Amino acid sequence: MTTDRLKALIVGGESLEVEFKSEASGRLSDGDLLEAVVCMANRSGTERGWLLLGVEDNRVISGARPRHEAGGTDLQRLQAMIANRTRPSLTVRAELGSVDDKDILVIEVPASNHPVGTADGRYLRRVLGGDGKPACHPYHFHEMQSRRADSGLLDYTAFPLPEVDWEALSPLEFDRFRRSIAENPGRGDEALPSLDNLDLAKALGAVETEGDRVVVRVLGLLLFGRREALSSAVPTHEVAFQRLSQTDVEANDFFKWPLLRVLEELELRFRSHNREQEVFVGMARIGIPNYPPRAFREGIANALVHRDYTRRGAVHVQWHDDRLEIASPGSFPEGVNLTNLLVTDPRPRNPLLADAFKRAGIVERTARGIDTIFEAQLRSGRSAPSYERSTSAGVTLVLPGGQANLGFVRFIVEEERAGGPLSHQGLLLLHHLRSEPRVTEVEAGRVIQLGEANAAEHLRALVERELATVRGRGGKRSYQLSDKARERLSDDPGLPPHGLTPAQQEARVELYALSEGKITRREAAELCGIGPAQATRLLGRMVREGLLKRHGEKRGTWYESARPNVQHLKGWAPHMLKAMQRERE
Repeated sequence: MTTDRLKALIVGGESLEVEFKSEASGRLSDGDLLEAVVCMANRSGTERGWLLLGVEDNRVISGARPRHEAGGTDLQRLQAMIANRTRPSLTVRAELGSVDDKDILVIEVPASNHPVGTADGRYLRRVLGGDGKPACHPYHFHEMQSRRADSGLLDYTAFPLPEVDWEALSPLEFDRFRRSIAENPGRGDEALPSLDNLDLAKALGAVETEGDRVVVRVLGLLLFGRREALSSAVPTHEVAFQRLSQTDVEANDFFKWPLLRVLEELELRFRSHNREQEVFVGMARIGIPNYPPRAFREGIANALVHRDYTRRGAVHVQWHDDRLEIASPGSFPEGVNLTNLLVTDPRPRNPLLADAFKRAGIVERTARGIDTIFEAQLRSGRSAPSYERSTSAGVTLVLPGGQANLGFVRFIVEEERAGGPLSHQGLLLLHHLRSEPRVTEVEAGRVIQLGEANAAEHLRALVERELATVRGRGGKRSYQLSDKARERLSDDPGLPPHGLTPAQQEARVELYALSEGKITRREAAELCGIGPAQATRLLGRMVREGLLKRHGEKRGTWYESARPNVQHLKGWAPHMLKAMQRERE
């Protein structure tokens, strides 16, 4: 820990990763220190956290007191004490730093994937309190289970329920599972329907056998359980469907049925509320629903599969006038956040349940349900889905509704008929360019969550299809919709303004030629934010109109102003060019 790094931690103040402990009025006891250490270890976030002894909550440095004999602190002895008095044993790194000639004891605490407590049974975790400030709260057993599930170390649906017997499972639900496979050919496990009920349950991991006795797991009740048994043994399971119109509640129904039955009921209600618009592409009619069924189905399946069944609270499906919301208890799995949703490896909180949904044909076996949600939503001419309302307590998917952009739908259908399918990354970038005048490779990397290099490849693919053009070069390179794409989207009310009109392009080229004495095709393209082919057409038109003179051949071609009566502009042309450059940037 360098002095500069230590100063930066202090200036940054307390957070989930940094805690200050005062020793102004006396040395912090070993018991209080151990509680602070296990609290820091039981946190979500970065790999490393720091306890700084000798710093006040207001960042004032009061200094750390010696902890051992002879007026000093034996760092090895302190580390050993923490390891010996935590369960499981926690390895920390301690060192002494100094700021303004005052000692600070720095203890680096790694985040633990499993609960850590003191030897006398104290379990604390570091969280944000109700006032938004970090604090140490008691770490309850159900919270430990939830944290382990978030980390992929625990599958709650695999828990056996010794008090539940085979009679708690309904034969009707086994038939429903088989019917789901039949209704989704090519998606489910077609070897399962031929099995009898017990073998089917064993194949899914829904039950386990102990000699002649069958022990039902949580998964078995969630998939096949009778309502009374499911409600009693898994009381946290509940699903709500609500139809809301402003302040009016038109539907407010709660279900504690097995998951496949709930899914069928929700899809039935979805179809009854969903309406379609029409768009014609040539002679073909294409229906555009309020919400894409594929997006809804994947969103519901994700909510049921990934919810935290150790937490109370229902999965809520709320149909508003302008949006559809699907919310489920439990945070994103560890390592998943808003910046990597589209690219992170699948990390189901309940692996057995996720596998059962795949084998029933309910979700795709590729486990890329979020990609499906985004792609279906964009293809229907809607805004992209949003998970921004998600918190540490729950995940919320919002599907924007409202008027569909039928022009964009027609544009995508026509383009894919002519040039083949567009990737979901291409759709995301086109959707972004539809609302923004231009995008850089760095910005595009954030949009598709794949980084700058991969974004550049997808942008170049759009350029090759003449759907986008490049302007600038190097670090200032950006992309915008091509004239071809803009023309086909001309009836799009949300289309961003074009960079320059033809008259403005001609004015810029002529001013540049006056200021510099000549202009090349590359310079004209960069100056006007257009592609090489468009620059060639622009320069050719200006030559034909008597605005420019052409010199040279092929790569050596350059142009100069052909109008002697505008030579008086040469003096202020550089100032105009600088102003235009500032405008472009």
